[in-house]
Amino acid sequence: MQRTVFFISDGTAITSETVGHSLITQFPDVDFRQVRIPFVGDTAKAEDVVRRINQSAAEDGAPPIVFNSIVDEEISAIVTSSDGVILDLFAAFLDKMEEALGVSRHASVGQAHGLANLERYEERMEATSYALSHDDGISTSYENSDLILVGVSRSGKTPTCLYMALHFGVKAANYPLTQNDLEKQVLPAFLRPFKHKVVGLTIDADRLSQIRETRRPDSRYASLKQCHWEVEAAESLLRMAGAPVFHTTHSSIEEIASRILAKLGVQREMF
Repeated sequence: MQRTVFFISDGTAITSETVGHSLITQFPDVDFRQVRIPFVGDTAKAEDVVRRINQSAAEDGAPPIVFNSIVDEEISAIVTSSDGVILDLFAAFLDKMEEALGVSRHASVGQAHGLANLERYEERMEATSYALSHDDGISTSYENSDLILVGVSRSGKTPTCLYMALHFGVKAANYPLTQNDLEKQVLPAFLRPFKHKVVGLTIDADRLSQIRETRRPDSRYASLKQCHWEVEAAESLLRMAGAPVFHTTHSSIEEIASRILAKLGVQREMF
């Protein structure tokens, strides 16, 4: 079964795509063709969207699912006139929120993913810069870090740090355990004063070998024997250090980050 899904917005369409994607994943037997159309900010663009939705309905023989997060009521009404099944993400909640809060909405585009709050945006950019400058042990000055991810090479430390920086403004550093660290079975001296910030990442050795093989084919670094040894030694070291350890093999970056922040009690609003 195949259906077309549109994510429509007068902003970036990140909200409609995020919510919509969460919903369509509940229907694994349907093959969804996903179309994102951001910045539908005037009637002409809205009419073009209607044309595309109607064309898709005619070609598919079924109405497309349309996730709509357009704030402007006039423009939204044009999209609603299409042949799609319209799921208006704002209409579904704003009336109830107005009733609950006792105040009226102020319809503004780009509040969620724009530059509405420059101070928070700067915090996010600062956290991203911090993650890059403290990536892979480049800098071991951790006084200002919120947390430090530790694990073997290619266990998912860098993307997790960047995700937490970009989405939560968390200053996350990461350090790759070296052969010397693993043999000594102890955290390096510069990490020990910050043990309370250390979080371990681990991964199945077979999967680690596959990942490393694409980076350095036929190398000792990627060999299954080396990967098994490193993973076992790293897990042992982290246990002795008393650090919480999270497995990345079957978890997305979003899941890993959420579990880490919850474990450490780091409360940040999502950007």
